[in-house]
Amino acid sequence: MADVLIVVGSESDKPRIEPAFEVLSKAGVSYEFHVSSAHRQPDQTADLVKGARRKGFRVVIAGAGLSAALPGFAASVTDLPVIGVPFAVGPLNGLDALLATAQVPGGVPVACVGIDNAKNAALLAVRILKA
Repeated sequence: MADVLIVVGSESDKPRIEPAFEVLSKAGVSYEFHVSSAHRQPDQTADLVKGARRKGFRVVIAGAGLSAALPGFAASVTDLPVIGVPFAVGPLNGLDALLATAQVPGGVPVACVGIDNAKNAALLAVRILKA
């Protein structure tokens, strides 16, 4: 059983989220990593995040670029804390992802860290778990 569910929408996003793995490991926090897209596999992704609490997860870290729908999508199907990591991909170098992650509509809370800052997402997850 792991404490943190880490999900990204594409295998190509893995290098951007990997700094979180190191931080969590050093802090002794267990995690699972999954690739599941809010756009390409919405049902699979919803099932993954909906079942997170039942599987013992306590925090979700969701990384995404471009439209960055994954963090908000994840937050819409769980009551666990969701931390969004916008990725610097595409012509706007992550600004679009940052805004999409930070501007999720009211009632669907998503914490947002800086562009490509998976390290801070992991540090925030550790603080949430220790609170």
